[in-house]
Amino acid sequence: MNVPETFFTINEEVILFGLSCLFGIAIGICYDVFRTARIIFPHNTALVVIEDVIFLCGYTVFLSSFSSAMARGEMRFYYVVGNLIGFLIYFFTLGIVVVGVMRKIYSVMVKIFKVIIKPFRRIYIFLCRKMHRKTVKKSVNSVITDKKHSHLLPNKVNLLYNKRENKKRKNVKNVAEKTKAKE
Repeated sequence: MNVPETFFTINEEVILFGLSCLFGIAIGICYDVFRTARIIFPHNTALVVIEDVIFLCGYTVFLSSFSSAMARGEMRFYYVVGNLIGFLIYFFTLGIVVVGVMRKIYSVMVKIFKVIIKPFRRIYIFLCRKMHRKTVKKSVNSVITDKKHSHLLPNKVNLLYNKRENKKRKNVKNVAEKTKAKE
């Protein structure tokens, strides 16, 4: 009877630990994708939390895949430790350099974009000012013409609001005094 091997030799465990350290560097590179996205698109706290949860879910899938493919489905704590060591080494050495370079590239790209957009922005502002002047002038003219051509209601004898002298509301004070006197 052929019994499958149920343990790892020390040599195999060292190799698995080294692989988990190397994969920790790859995990750091994946994390830099999220950090770069945060540089390019400013995030609020909720979006950062969502991205971190997505990253941790991806890491969980990676860890289970690593243990299935490399370690015959056996999960060991030192895989996580190796990933963490590789991640921290990358994060505090190359990760700082990569993020710094990404920030510089982003700032240069923004400056180039602003230079390219500047003439179009000036044209847009010029057109908006021209249109604003024309639309304001038209609206002022339309208000003036509406005042000149205001239509009165049909002229009935008993309608108080059709009389021109009542447009200034001279009788409001008298009506209020009359209602108080009646009470």
